[in-house]
Amino acid sequence: MDPNVVWVTLDSVRADHTTMGGYHRDTTPNLARIADGEDGAAFQHCISSGTGTPYSSASILSGTYPTRHGVKIDNEYLPERLETLPETLGRAGYRTACLSRNSYVSPGTGLDRGFDRFSWVSGSTILDAVPLRTLVKYFFNLRRHSAGLARDTAKYATPYVMNDTAKRWLDDLRAAEPFFFYLHYNEPHRPYYPPLPWMDTYTDDIEMSASEAAEFAIEVHRTLDERIAEGLDFTDEEWAALHAMYDAEIRYTDEMIGRLFDHVQSLDLGPTIFVVTADHGELFGERGLLSHKVAVDDALTHVPLVTHGFGDIEGQADELVQHVDLTTTLSAMVGEGIDQHQGVDLRETTREHAFVQRGPFDFDLFTDVNPDFDTSRFHHGPVHGIRTKEFRYERSDSMERLYELPDEETDVRQQYPEVTEDLSATLEAWVEANADPIEAESDSQLDESMRRQLRDLGYVE
Repeated sequence: MDPNVVWVTLDSVRADHTTMGGYHRDTTPNLARIADGEDGAAFQHCISSGTGTPYSSASILSGTYPTRHGVKIDNEYLPERLETLPETLGRAGYRTACLSRNSYVSPGTGLDRGFDRFSWVSGSTILDAVPLRTLVKYFFNLRRHSAGLARDTAKYATPYVMNDTAKRWLDDLRAAEPFFFYLHYNEPHRPYYPPLPWMDTYTDDIEMSASEAAEFAIEVHRTLDERIAEGLDFTDEEWAALHAMYDAEIRYTDEMIGRLFDHVQSLDLGPTIFVVTADHGELFGERGLLSHKVAVDDALTHVPLVTHGFGDIEGQADELVQHVDLTTTLSAMVGEGIDQHQGVDLRETTREHAFVQRGPFDFDLFTDVNPDFDTSRFHHGPVHGIRTKEFRYERSDSMERLYELPDEETDVRQQYPEVTEDLSATLEAWVEANADPIEAESDSQLDESMRRQLRDLGYVE
């Protein structure tokens, strides 16, 4: 019997801020509980395919790397020649559904293709996308699960809305097993403003009050590009406040994912795979950056991955794993493996190298604010990276670098010439074989409401 699949992607969670990643705060006790339970696993070396939501989400749902699908590199719309995972599973008899809180996972990018039921949740769609009963419950829980009544919509948290809607959808999906249910939560994406009861979770050891720290996080969100351009001249107290708010957001979201998992477990379902991961991580001063702009760094690309009921791949928990591997494996499990997939079947193959890509970046965003902003330390144009457990090698038209992990500041090409030569050759061969783009037949379908949400989240338009 083919298993049901519930796949949850969280936004902007770096692996080293999770309980499973050895963080000094217990930010993800529920994910750790899922991983530690029977049939659970935590993967220690999950590397995303890209450094932002459009790159990695398109890779998850197509099983291809960014330069192949091209989303946010050559286009903003998934090429129609690429089959999506819900299309593949649909051919195998699955009923498919997606609930998304991010415009980059929406009809605007073509990532809704193949889902029998799809809803993109935003301020402009919430009345249509979310059941009325859920909205009423959310209103009466605004102080428990959000910021209370606030004029600034950036302060509102939505995992409660996502969870309650998901539970109602599951009532329908369970009648048509097997099913594939994909959920993209926006938390803990900036502006790091936790719900009121969670705001003081990690403020005992910082000087600011919880409300002061949260308001500082909002201020930084609104002025992020200017602050990066001016060098992120934060005090230790201010950095501590940002970390505390980000970690509290992770902790709250973990609580909600734990509740969703428990609900799935309580249903009378057949075999069910539960996946929780993140599309990318978050920079907190690494390379002079904040959020998820510009760099290819483990702070952005090393993400959590927890599974339950996916016993065939538990043996890979200490090996390198990428999201495209899960897509490839799930398709092969239901007898629908397809040639376009660029991952490996984790039931059969161990990965030696992980590959990460980033599209071109417009540094005018920073130099218009500060003409002295040093862009020479960053890659210009598209970036290709290759990672082992010990090293990361990356190159673009402007430079190449080798880092001995976890240090990603010191270029060690001279110390390790043989490693450099080997990884450079491996990356070159991989790019030649795998980075050939597929032309998109359609231009961006992001409408003004989708672009507005992206602007609110701090994405460059």
